[in-house]
Amino acid sequence: MELVKGKNVLITGASRGIGKGIAQAFAQHGANVAFTYSSSAGPAEELEKELSALNVKAKAYQSNAADFESAQQLATDVLAEFGSIDVLINNAGITKDNLLMRISEEDFDKVIEVNLKSVFNMTKAVQRTMLKQRHGSLIHMSSVVGVKGNAGQSNYAASKAGIIGFSKSVALELGSRNIRSNVIAPGFIETEMTGKLPEDVVAQWRAGIPLKRGGSPNDVANACLFLASDLSSYITGQVLNVDGGMLT
Repeated sequence: MELVKGKNVLITGASRGIGKGIAQAFAQHGANVAFTYSSSAGPAEELEKELSALNVKAKAYQSNAADFESAQQLATDVLAEFGSIDVLINNAGITKDNLLMRISEEDFDKVIEVNLKSVFNMTKAVQRTMLKQRHGSLIHMSSVVGVKGNAGQSNYAASKAGIIGFSKSVALELGSRNIRSNVIAPGFIETEMTGKLPEDVVAQWRAGIPLKRGGSPNDVANACLFLASDLSSYITGQVLNVDGGMLT
């Protein structure tokens, strides 16, 4: 069953990792996919070709979601190319981890800007279109760290917790127009980035997870598919933990 066939989805930060997995899953389920990248033009072009081969429309856009004007222009460009924006997945994010006593103001501000302000920028950019359509699904990528915190990640935790509060507020504002706003909070997801960690560190992570394994980008993508599809038409303002039971 193609859960999102014919829907137009916009995904930020999708040239690799979780974002790439989300883009692939949506295309496999019949959605047309617009996605952004910051600097990895080669991988973005390859992904665009891969998705297009699935007989859906796919287009990569180099864009900075943390910049308000860039976000506005992106929404305009995607709307002109695709005709509508049915689903927005705010996935772009960075980390600049350090203990509070060592973290710089610059690193704190940068993480808030990229992780949190980008969600405001993009949601505001697509809001008018979704209001006119009288439908839309907004999916924001937080983290279990945004729910419970984590030592050495005060900036990251603050940005991801902010996404949850933002999403719940938007759900209350836009629900009457049939626009839903939900959050996904991934746990330990194994990507190219985590593949660079020492094996003993990864083993320690897995041991602390009730399901005794890390998640895959596809696990997160499946949650996105659910929240973007009509299967979740009566769900808004929620946080879905995709974490193997870490927060249980």
